[in-house]
Amino acid sequence: MSLKPTQLRPVDLVWNRIRSEAKAIIAKEPLLGGLVHTTLLHHATLEEALAYRLAVKLSSVEMSEQIVREIAEDAYASDRSLGEAGRADIAAVLDRDPACTTFVQPLLYFKGFQALQGYRIGNWLWKHGRRDLAYFLQMRISEIFGVDIHPAAVMGKGLLIDHAHSIVIGETAVVGNNVAMLHSVTLGSTGKEDGDRHPKVGNGVLLGAGAKVLGNISIGDCSRVAAGSVVLKDVPSCKTVAGIPAKIVGDADCSEPSDLEHQYFHPSA
Repeated sequence: MSLKPTQLRPVDLVWNRIRSEAKAIIAKEPLLGGLVHTTLLHHATLEEALAYRLAVKLSSVEMSEQIVREIAEDAYASDRSLGEAGRADIAAVLDRDPACTTFVQPLLYFKGFQALQGYRIGNWLWKHGRRDLAYFLQMRISEIFGVDIHPAAVMGKGLLIDHAHSIVIGETAVVGNNVAMLHSVTLGSTGKEDGDRHPKVGNGVLLGAGAKVLGNISIGDCSRVAAGSVVLKDVPSCKTVAGIPAKIVGDADCSEPSDLEHQYFHPSA
């Protein structure tokens, strides 16, 4: 029986593109057919595919794949913004990571994207008072992906966590939209504070590899933290900081430093 117009699903351009790319993978590499079918083509929506992918990755002898999948499915059904954030994150990876050439790659292969979607489920659990379960997911995400994001942290949409090794983001950290961070970034405390003790990162910021941003400080919109820097003080918008401790070395030189194609700066003489 055909569906009435009010029962039809809205067109999902991201999911349609992922399915098209998935079929192309199978045509080129049949040995990946099982992975692609079970992860993508057997599902009706991106949310279902994400729930399945997270369940496969985060399940263990302590919690079955079916239970993890049900938790994720409940979260996606309860809060549409989780799926919207996932779509924005996929688009961000494709747009900003030169190593990414398709929408399907983050979902299948990129642990930064997968860890971020796992965090989003944990954050949903945290906000609904299911904190022990949120801590369990945080533990598994850290064990499997090497990414440790406290479930109470606030993470925006359109995020890129590139390479995603040894990422640490503390409980009271806030990360804006369209932020890019490379491996070994820490958004931590100084160890001398209680309460609100972690950084607040604005929109469009680039955090270079190994950057340490410590304490309840602000990184202004469209700023850039150079690789290996240790930031202990507020950073104004549209500036580049570098060094230990970090100091302003110039302007960010572009409207959105989180675009990794423009991640280099040229300090004045």
